[in-house]
Amino acid sequence: MTQKEKTSKVMESFENDLEDRCVDFFVRNDGTFGFEEYRRDHEEGGRWSKVGQFSGTRFSSLEAAKASAKYLVPWLPSSSW
Repeated sequence: MTQKEKTSKVMESFENDLEDRCVDFFVRNDGTFGFEEYRRDHEEGGRWSKVGQFSGTRFSSLEAAKASAKYLVPWLPSSSW
């Protein structure tokens, strides 16, 4: 179990149409929210790998995390939610 799994819970996850990128939105035990971008490598058995450096940023709401992700993750369609 990673440190993130111990201290946060994924609230929503969005994948692109090719299913090789995703963004997870999570809430931490302290009530703050965050997000992270991942890439799936089919050559490596379909394992997800972190590609962004966003998970350390804290937001006061899920909506604020989503607004930031819309700006920072170009492939993420705002119509996802």
